[in-house]
Amino acid sequence: MKASEQKITVHVDRDLLASARNVAKGGITDTIRKGLQLLAAKEAYAELRKMRGKVKFSIDLKELREDKR
Repeated sequence: MKASEQKITVHVDRDLLASARNVAKGGITDTIRKGLQLLAAKEAYAELRKMRGKVKFSIDLKELREDKR
């Protein structure tokens, strides 16, 4: 276990855990980590949604695509 990790005991509904594991395609630990990461990212996504339509880009889409080549 890494110094930044913490071992915990959690009581979770079996059906909820099974459903989440099917979606996550992983074990219990991996499923819990993915869920916590999504929850932590939720606020960042909300902040990005608030910025929708407020950010102006100086490069057009066609120019941006040509730059990738």
